[in-house]
Amino acid sequence: MRTKDKKPPKRNGFTLVELMVVIVIIGLLATIVALNVLPSGDTARIQKAKADIAQIEGGLELYRLQMSVFPTTAQGLNALVSAPSGVDASRYQQGGYIKRLPDDPWGKPYLYASPGQHGEADVWTYGADGKEGGEGINADIGSWQ
Repeated sequence: MRTKDKKPPKRNGFTLVELMVVIVIIGLLATIVALNVLPSGDTARIQKAKADIAQIEGGLELYRLQMSVFPTTAQGLNALVSAPSGVDASRYQQGGYIKRLPDDPWGKPYLYASPGQHGEADVWTYGADGKEGGEGINADIGSWQ
């Protein structure tokens, strides 16, 4: 009597090769997304810094219109949020000239000088590296640009 050849039972699941192909495809997609998304975050931070500086400049201009001068460098940008000492409180706008003083996108306070090197009042940030000068994301961003 002849025995029948038995077929091995069919196994459900994926082979190692199929899993490796899927992992490689996911890795390639993740790399493409990362290369396209990460630089846009830097661009967004630069644009936010420019928008913040424009908002601060608007507050400084309102302050100057009511007080006839820009806040001094010693008074700083906090003069836009609360009345500095030595200022006529009756002329100071109730609630300040901006709602809150933002930090730059890299978590550092904006810098201010009056008189400035580029105008009556300068507002700037040193960029991602926090140091003067630089290029790209490390470049200084100022109200004079």
